[in-house]
Amino acid sequence: MSSLVIHKSKKAINVTFSDSKMIVFLEDGRELSIPLEWFPRLRNATENQLKKWRFIGNGEGVHWDEIDEDISVENLLE
Repeated sequence: MSSLVIHKSKKAINVTFSDSKMIVFLEDGRELSIPLEWFPRLRNATENQLKKWRFIGNGEGVHWDEIDEDISVENLLE
């Protein structure tokens, strides 16, 4: 008997935005869609500011210098 092993990752590989949501793409294929309402700094940021993110911890989190925001992928999964 064989069994399927699913490897879940907590590392992001991309971040995009819609009008009201942040979409975080994980390296295991999952996509998280998070309301911007949860993060006032992101909600109030300009489109240009939202695009200026970078990964921290090799994809364990996302950081925006201009708006001083850090978001942990692990916290989004909880």
